[in-house]
Amino acid sequence: MTDEDLWAEVTAERREQADLLAALRPEQWDAPTLCDGWRVREVVAHTTMPFRTSLGRTLVELVKARGDVNRMADRCARRDAAELTAEKLLASLRHNIAHRWAPPGGGVHGALSHEVIHGLDITVGLGLDRRVPLARVAAVLTGMRPKNIAFFGADLTGVELRATDLDWSHGTGTPLRGLAQDLLLVLCGRRLPPGRLDGEPAPRFSR
Repeated sequence: MTDEDLWAEVTAERREQADLLAALRPEQWDAPTLCDGWRVREVVAHTTMPFRTSLGRTLVELVKARGDVNRMADRCARRDAAELTAEKLLASLRHNIAHRWAPPGGGVHGALSHEVIHGLDITVGLGLDRRVPLARVAAVLTGMRPKNIAFFGADLTGVELRATDLDWSHGTGTPLRGLAQDLLLVLCGRRLPPGRLDGEPAPRFSR
């Protein structure tokens, strides 16, 4: 895919997520996701933060967090989720569907990865049967680099990830099979609900 193709996928992913979020019941906004300690509202607060926060303010928050990006993200997500209603969070997403924010150094591939992964955090966490378009998942997986995988800290020692719906695999060892989007979550250090993965290592990566 060209960069313009990838930006089109980013826009489509945000639009589809906005439609999905608009259909959630109020209690689902307070349900847990695959992001440890974050409900749906914290995840949406996190993904929409770049639309609502200037670069200068983000740098101030990073200094407050002593340079720890994850600490900053957690603090800001919890704060914004407490201050903003679900309606305001959803409006922030809808109004910025075509926004060309990308994580520092990540480019458009990083933007697509960010949207897809956190969208899956929500849908898989809620037990919703949403399939991200396979070409979109493939674009994220093929763009993953060792440094990206290392960032998430997943221990994949002795395991080969093998997609059942895509010609994609990663690593060597005992096969762990599943949908490409579920294996993407494994790469990102998430633990999945039982039954989504197949193979001897499945319990190691399940909740």
